[in-house]
Amino acid sequence: MPTIQDLSHSLTSYLDADQINLVRRAYYYAEQAHDGQRRKSGEPYVTHPLAVASILAEMNMDHQSLMAAMLHDVIEDTQVDTKGLSSQFGETVTGIVDGVSKLTHLHFETKAEAQAENFQKMVMAMAEDIRVILVKLGDRLHNMRTLGVMAPEKQRRIARETLDIYAPVAARLGMHDIHVELQDLAFRAYYPMRYKHIGRAVQQARGNRLDMIEKIGDTLSACLKREGLPGTVTGREKHLYSIYRKMVTQKKSFAEIMDVFAFRIVTDKIDTCYRILGAVHNLYKPVPGRFKDYIAIPKANGYQSLHTDLFGARDITIEIQIRTEEMEQVANQGIASHSGYKAGGEPASAKAQGNYNRARQWVQGLLEMQKQAGNSMEFIESVKIDLFPDEVYVFTPKGRILELPKGATPVDFAYAVHTDVGNNCVSCRINRRLAPLSTPLESGQTVEIITTPSAQPNMAWLNFVVTGKARTNIRHFLKHKQNAESVSLGRRLLNQFLANYDLSVDTLDPEHLGQYLKGSGLQSLDDLLKEIGLGNRMAYIVAQKLKPRSGNEQDENQSEEPLSVSGTEGMVLSYARCCHPIPGDSILGHISSGRGIVVHRDDCRNIAEFRHDPKKCVYLNWDKRVSDEFQASLKIELMAQRGIIATLATKVSAAGANIHRIDIDEKEAQMSTVHLDVSVRNRVHLAQVMKRIRTLSSVSRITRA
Repeated sequence: MPTIQDLSHSLTSYLDADQINLVRRAYYYAEQAHDGQRRKSGEPYVTHPLAVASILAEMNMDHQSLMAAMLHDVIEDTQVDTKGLSSQFGETVTGIVDGVSKLTHLHFETKAEAQAENFQKMVMAMAEDIRVILVKLGDRLHNMRTLGVMAPEKQRRIARETLDIYAPVAARLGMHDIHVELQDLAFRAYYPMRYKHIGRAVQQARGNRLDMIEKIGDTLSACLKREGLPGTVTGREKHLYSIYRKMVTQKKSFAEIMDVFAFRIVTDKIDTCYRILGAVHNLYKPVPGRFKDYIAIPKANGYQSLHTDLFGARDITIEIQIRTEEMEQVANQGIASHSGYKAGGEPASAKAQGNYNRARQWVQGLLEMQKQAGNSMEFIESVKIDLFPDEVYVFTPKGRILELPKGATPVDFAYAVHTDVGNNCVSCRINRRLAPLSTPLESGQTVEIITTPSAQPNMAWLNFVVTGKARTNIRHFLKHKQNAESVSLGRRLLNQFLANYDLSVDTLDPEHLGQYLKGSGLQSLDDLLKEIGLGNRMAYIVAQKLKPRSGNEQDENQSEEPLSVSGTEGMVLSYARCCHPIPGDSILGHISSGRGIVVHRDDCRNIAEFRHDPKKCVYLNWDKRVSDEFQASLKIELMAQRGIIATLATKVSAAGANIHRIDIDEKEAQMSTVHLDVSVRNRVHLAQVMKRIRTLSSVSRITRA
């Protein structure tokens, strides 16, 4: 284990004496605060924050990050609070520590929910200071290194969380070294037998490969020397989790994956990278479609490199990465690759600004998702989706490049451009041709989104969008829309019953209303109306509670005036599938908890038992202005003939209706029963459709189902 003296000595290479003394002071403060506490392994607890600070020191992190690493468990595990910590070490360090601390004072139904809430809080702190996630990743890395002392069940839970969240976050921030180590440590804890078998197989294969790797490496070095190109050639070792994932996802055997030899060439500048690419393509034949230029189009985490696959001698496949020394540093350490941070947590060097801004932009995107997500579990699922590593690169009509996850659609693209573009999109053009909004995008395509101010997100989009931002914004819009519709319907229902007492929502006594809201645990009138609209509270009972305390105490079971249905009430009013009501039918509304009002025909058997109960049903009538189309079911008995279905479809179409569904039951050898679902405007329109069908000589009987 490192000591504070070892750490102080290593810090002299990039921190001044005053900054090192501040780090030492934070260590001694943590040592005193954690006095008497021990880890599961039996070591003094302070060894953990010291190890976390040492991990960050290897990345040349600033002194405030190292101080926060020393103190990151003080608020959670000791009697010290944020106020005391702030008075000792300042607001900046305390803010980082608070962002890393767990939510120990809250209780959740499940551990998954606790982890989601914890990550949600951390994202909010990251938006203030990006160093929060760097300290958290150092904390998680040391915990994973010492995970063996935990119970097997806890090891698996922590390993799963690491694979799902923390390793992808490290990759998203470009911190390759930490990403790889977290994955391998989590793999060992979650699948110990698979880890052991693959590790043993790699050791055996390594001995057989050394000669071949050395020969290919020498050939590449000789090629560079012959062309006068500076560069260092090294063989890349595949880490165990990467091998395992390729075996699972690509369904390849271990031998097939180990047949690919990987090399990295590190050179001095970008121009030389492209010249080396030309040289190796002359040396070995490139594999078509396997070249990627991440220098011209960097990944979202700032990663830059040239990737190419080559056909070597004896049918050996060679993977080559070509990059500069600075790109190598960024690839391994990501946003932590630049040592100079300002007081506010912003990198000081101009070169670091691009990577820092990318990380900040990603965190701001997470923060936007967090604000619009319904709960922490929905948020964490959106983040997981957003962390998938496969990308496609597409262009806007003006040539701007956008990076999206593999499988992304034009709707994902629209939300990536701007939330308003996504909310108002109606169609799209891919490479100047009209295409469905559900079309998966491919790299290199130019996507143009067509919008209109009256357009709204469709719930069906949730079936094919893949980005967290698109999914969160669609859900947010639909929830907001349902809330508005619930409030509107709740107002109409409550007004209907308040009319019995010569009242309306607008003329209620404010004091009486306030007392009722307080007693019901509701914050506002809109909350009450929303509850009524969703069917969670009965308008009949609420009206009784809100009626005047004195005066006419007559209790009427139902308002004389039924509620009008226009067909445009949206998500809080639906039509029963058992009886398919259409304009012109006598209708009754069943108040269903969470769904609002479900409209049934008056003679529907499913509501017969409670049709006279004002707590569960409400009288309805059709608005004269209703203009939507509604579904009706027909049962047709006819003689089986060739082409009869096509003839039926022609008759329905001629009557101006559409067929939704058609089923055929064979009753006898010559007779069949056809069940037809058609969309019509009202009962008159349905009668016209039935009249057209009756003109067919083969139809013996037609009834409405």
